[in-house]
Amino acid sequence: MKEFINWMADPIRSFPVVTLLYYLMMRYYRIVGTKKFAYISLAVLLPVVVWFCTDPNFVAIILWPDNIPINIIIVLIAWLTWYSLYRCAQNDERLEQGLTPIEATPENREKVWTWPNLVYVELMCMIGTTIFLVVWAIIFKAPLEEPANPTWAPNPAKAPWYFLGLQEMLVYFDPWMAGVVLPGLIVVGLLAVPYIDTNPKGNGYFTIAERKMAMWFFMFGWLVLWIYLIIVGTFLRGPNWTFYGPFEFWDFHKVVAEYNVNLSEFVWVKWLNMPMPHNMIVREFLGIILTAVYVVVLPPLSATTKWGKKLIGDMGKVRYYIFIFLLLGMTSLPIKMVLRWLFSLKYIIALPELELSL
Repeated sequence: MKEFINWMADPIRSFPVVTLLYYLMMRYYRIVGTKKFAYISLAVLLPVVVWFCTDPNFVAIILWPDNIPINIIIVLIAWLTWYSLYRCAQNDERLEQGLTPIEATPENREKVWTWPNLVYVELMCMIGTTIFLVVWAIIFKAPLEEPANPTWAPNPAKAPWYFLGLQEMLVYFDPWMAGVVLPGLIVVGLLAVPYIDTNPKGNGYFTIAERKMAMWFFMFGWLVLWIYLIIVGTFLRGPNWTFYGPFEFWDFHKVVAEYNVNLSEFVWVKWLNMPMPHNMIVREFLGIILTAVYVVVLPPLSATTKWGKKLIGDMGKVRYYIFIFLLLGMTSLPIKMVLRWLFSLKYIIALPELELSL
């Protein structure tokens, strides 16, 4: 069983499984967002977690001092995600019955004094957090190492947990793309959301039914394309950034044979059985064409569909094209991941002459 779990944990297989689970969660959120589902899930997961903790390799990974906060974050994200679905399911059912959301009921709109109602609760939270941090500091040693040595690098060399998603992207993209363009699109996209999404529904209360598209896209980017990558980078990437299963010992001498091929090599060497052209434009013509179609042709083409026309009518052309550009940037990550896994594709466009690859 442990060997099977190690095999399934590989991103080649775990990413499709996580994506499927995400779809089922959002598709049947009214079932997932019930207390009965939460109790059943808890009853199933607790024995599984206890069984996982009987393995010394798994325990060594999750109890590594650097990983303790990530464990806490994962539990909090699971709880808060379920609670959000629970509230969304409640409100959507009330809205279908012609009632107001729970947040709009008179008892929830009643104004109370900041003192003592808010300040007292904040004070208790501060005291509780302080106690928690003190206990944490006593039980777990601070992950401090010797002074930095420019002649030696740790293996694995990992970024802080909040950048591990970006570090995992480096497996599939050139550094300029994974370290500059995609993070920039994330920041710009988050800043642009209030200006792109003009739907007034869902402001101030939980709902999925009234904001399906926004919820589906945001939650996919947040859970599947960010939290999942952080989990992979934290627990499943070991020495030399090699994949290790949750029950696998981190052997520094583990060697994984990988041979990744650029799209131009597929075209000229494998398909046409010809030497690679010296001219970089001729050599990379197919990758350039595919990228141009993806970035330039798909947005106006999508605008001719029924879905695109509806969005343009709701948000206008400028907002629509900004939204599509951000959406294409987000979907480029899973597309590139799948191409790497299925065809060992390294770069769609490889321009080492310009130190630019895609």
